[in-house]
Amino acid sequence: MTPVVNNILLDIPQKKTGEFFQTLLSQGQITIERIVSEGHCSPLKQWYDQIQDEWIILIEGQAKLQFEHEESPICLKAGDYLLIPARTKHRVHWTNPDIKTIWLAIHIFPNETDHE
Repeated sequence: MTPVVNNILLDIPQKKTGEFFQTLLSQGQITIERIVSEGHCSPLKQWYDQIQDEWIILIEGQAKLQFEHEESPICLKAGDYLLIPARTKHRVHWTNPDIKTIWLAIHIFPNETDHE
């Protein structure tokens, strides 16, 4: 079977009312998704509290992430990446409304044996 080459910067949807999530790969404990934001942010006082680690990289655009118990959001620009450990409450504080912000998120789910 010949591998299929794709490009994370192609086939970007036009402006939507919500963020665009696209699963690129889901295998075992790993899910990789592309997220496209354009001025989107999490609702105030709504926190992501995930069971999985999430490694993110900002491919294009600008964003600010807010972590619970942190006074100021973290500013991200193209090329910036970080690991958000499981159960770390966070939210998207801001994305630039004038340009598309493209994220690559790698979700690393715990082993089922980790719950025993």
